[in-house]
Amino acid sequence: MWPYTRHMNRPLRIEYSGALYHVTARGDRQDSIYRSDSNRLVWLSLLGQACARFNFIVRAYCQMTNHYHLLLETPDGGLARGMRYLNGNYSQYFNRQHDLVGHVYQGRYTGILCQSDRYIQALARYIELNPVRAGITSHPEKWLWSSYRATIGLADTPAWLQPDLVLAQFGSNLAEARQGYQEFVRAGIREPSPLRSVRNQLLLGDESFCQRIIGSDVPGDLAEIKREQRSAIVHPLHEYFKRYRNPKEAMARAYLSQGYSMPEIARFARVSVKTVSRALESFLSEPPTP
Repeated sequence: MWPYTRHMNRPLRIEYSGALYHVTARGDRQDSIYRSDSNRLVWLSLLGQACARFNFIVRAYCQMTNHYHLLLETPDGGLARGMRYLNGNYSQYFNRQHDLVGHVYQGRYTGILCQSDRYIQALARYIELNPVRAGITSHPEKWLWSSYRATIGLADTPAWLQPDLVLAQFGSNLAEARQGYQEFVRAGIREPSPLRSVRNQLLLGDESFCQRIIGSDVPGDLAEIKREQRSAIVHPLHEYFKRYRNPKEAMARAYLSQGYSMPEIARFARVSVKTVSRALESFLSEPPTP
């Protein structure tokens, strides 16, 4: 069973040891979250502190103007605590520095759980090409505020940045791997974003990876989780009808998973919404014995 964290009206967080996430956070009302190089350096320092405190590993990052990207691995889990530390401390600093009050970030960060062996290189490339796609620079090595220069050996690598897994498939030695990665990045400028394949605003991986999570038990009330994400952690509708021979029980259990509405179940089962409602009422009044 996967450990989940949940909060009222907040996105679902899936946390476990060794997880890899694509994390983004954007400025409130799309405002800048960095107004100077000093702001960027403080944010990097706080990122390093968060990594040391929560045992995070950054595989790639990019600071834009009104948002940032992180490709972050959590050997001990604890993504939410670490992100609260980073975003909370930076927000306090930013407001003090610029004599502001209120939110620095637009809501909470977004964390996409990613399949490392399938997507780590593509995600690192996507993150480091953001300034190029935004028209800020013609090549990622000209942008000082990402991991790209350190990854290819043009800048010092901080202890919290470990691009070894990003480089792993590109050569048998470091120089060869860095050259191979540069070619990979150049070839990716016009490639579509790997994030197009994200499922339910939550998962990026192949079918096997996603099935490790789908259907897992989630503590607490699923109604507190964003609806778009609930269906990522419940069984597909057809499985309820395959698992339970009685169609009424299948409809009731699908609805009680809180992953599907009555109209969705009715369309799948080719019955009326009233039929689903009656099936639920019957099931709740006389549930089958296990």
